[in-house]
Amino acid sequence: MSEGFKPTAADMRRHATAFVARVASSRLPLDTSVASLRVVDFLIDGLRKGAPGRDRPDAVLFGLGAYVGEVLVRCAGAVWVDLDADQRAYFGQQVGVRMPDGRVWNPLGKVVNRYEVGAEESLRTFYLTLPGRAGGRECAAL
Repeated sequence: MSEGFKPTAADMRRHATAFVARVASSRLPLDTSVASLRVVDFLIDGLRKGAPGRDRPDAVLFGLGAYVGEVLVRCAGAVWVDLDADQRAYFGQQVGVRMPDGRVWNPLGKVVNRYEVGAEESLRTFYLTLPGRAGGRECAAL
C-alpha cells in the first residue's frame, strides 16, 4: 500500500468486494462465512512460505484484512468505524470494526499479525473466541 493511503470505514466494503473479485478466478471459497476464515489462514500461510527475502505483501494483506473485517460485519454484527487518534496510535490502522457490545477490533492488524507470527494468530480462532459477537446471525453474502 502506498505511504499516503488512508482507508475510511465507508470504503471498506468496497475494498473487500474488490479483493474477492481479484481472486475470484482462483475459485477460492471466499463467501464471507466463518468457515472461509480457514481459507484466509491458508492463504497467509502460502504468502509466508513464498515471502522469505521479499517485502511484505501489504496490498494483499490489506485486501485480506478488509475481507476479515467484512466477515465480522456480516456474521458477528460489527460495523466498520474510522478510528480516533488514540485508537489509530494503538492499532496502527485508520479503520477498525465496532462489535455490538461496543468493543473495537482491528482486523487489518490481525491479518498482519497472522502473517508475521504464524498459525498461533489464526483468524478463524480469532473469530470463534471473539467476545461481543451478535449470536445466531446468518452471514450475508458479499
